[in-house]
Amino acid sequence: MSERAAPFYCPYCGDEDLRPSEQGHGAWECGACNRAFQLKFLGLLARGLRDSNAGGDEQI
Repeated sequence: MSERAAPFYCPYCGDEDLRPSEQGHGAWECGACNRAFQLKFLGLLARGLRDSNAGGDEQI
């Protein structure tokens, strides 16, 4: 199993000065705007992927 991906930029200010937080798994701190945030995977969507060539509001 591979390591989890890290965020590339702060979702609040867009800066790249990020470091892992001591608050736990998925927690990050931004050195630029002094905010802390947490990323969490919620799961897969039940509807799955839609074909972009289907067009209109047709049900798949």
